[in-house]
Amino acid sequence: MTQRIMDHPLRDGLARELHARPFLRIGGSVSLTHFAIYGDGDTVIHHALLASLCRLTGLDEPADGITHYSARWGADKQLKWERHTEFSTFTFVAQRCDTHYFSDLATCHIPADWFEAFAGKRLVALRMELVSGEAAAYARENARQWIDGPILTGSHVLGGGQVFCDWTIPPDGFSRFLVIDNGFRQVQGGRLLQRLYEIETYRMMALLALPVARELGRSVDNLQRSLAPLMRSMDAGQGVRHDAELLERLTHLAVRMEALAESGNRFSASRAYEKLVLARIQELREERIEGIPTIAEFMERRFAPAMETCRSVWARHEQFAGRVARALDLLRTRVNLAQEQDTTRLLEGMDQTARSQLRLQHAVEGLSVAAISYYVLSLAGAGLKALHSVHIPLDPDLIKGTLILPVVLLVVRATRRSKHAQPRGRTRQPAANQGL
Repeated sequence: MTQRIMDHPLRDGLARELHARPFLRIGGSVSLTHFAIYGDGDTVIHHALLASLCRLTGLDEPADGITHYSARWGADKQLKWERHTEFSTFTFVAQRCDTHYFSDLATCHIPADWFEAFAGKRLVALRMELVSGEAAAYARENARQWIDGPILTGSHVLGGGQVFCDWTIPPDGFSRFLVIDNGFRQVQGGRLLQRLYEIETYRMMALLALPVARELGRSVDNLQRSLAPLMRSMDAGQGVRHDAELLERLTHLAVRMEALAESGNRFSASRAYEKLVLARIQELREERIEGIPTIAEFMERRFAPAMETCRSVWARHEQFAGRVARALDLLRTRVNLAQEQDTTRLLEGMDQTARSQLRLQHAVEGLSVAAISYYVLSLAGAGLKALHSVHIPLDPDLIKGTLILPVVLLVVRATRRSKHAQPRGRTRQPAANQGL
């Protein structure tokens, strides 16, 4: 108990993840049917399908939140369910005691209503036959009896078996893999079947990006045609107003490019699935069967170009987005420079206006000094004349003349003091208000 308390809460879950998806344990000839359900945003359907299957066939109800489930119907039929990030898989296995290959032996006990529940969401449906014992030689020599597509692919795998497939979807809707057991151990047979249906499942999941890439490619072509005249118009340089309109159009183009970037998740997932496909093919350890292309060769010719198309389209999108961003930066820089030039001219005009106002203010101040001095001297002269009229021995004109310079100096000083005292009074007033 003490040891469990010391563990991190995630330790058990992370440790069990290594054993979450064990290989199928298969002995003898078996028939396998595999489905991959792609909900396309409907995440509830995966667990709901498993719960419905268990109710309809009498299996134990699955626990909430599980990501894998396995069960058996008797000794000859089994189920394996796995929940992945975007999809879930149902794998049904049944022991084969006859030669009616690629029939519904593995799913004949499943009610038809259950299959109707995932209509429109079945991305992968395949049937696989693992043939061993005396029937293996006949199946190996007559693979074309069941695998009749235009291109037969196959190889020796794992040093003890053969695989044949044609990567087509026959009228019954199920792709086919014929696996010949030339001496597999129990674990090897289940491991091989699981690798094969994982190759097909991951291949289809990776190819989900192909229609997205085609649509994205057309959109990028249209946007590139829209960018060319904008760049030519930008090079013409028709004025600030034209640059502002051009900047708005380029911004709208950048917004459309950003909307297309939502496809990035699909392309990232496609690259991850592609790596899984290539890893599973490498694990097969293929050796050539004379006259038949191997699975790796077939994928190199058919699957790799599709993935390269997805990569190239996304690279074009990224390059074009970079071009739009650079064009926006260049145009924004030019608009900013034009605005700075306008601002500089405006500031220069304001500076000239301020200088004119300063000269005018100096002139007004000079006139004010002269006017105030004149009125002060006039008042002094009137007073002196009044004193002279009462026979006080004063010469009003002489005294008035001698007072001109002192009065002017006093008026100038008083004017300057009032001009410098006014800003200080303004700065003190907010402080006084804050004190209140």
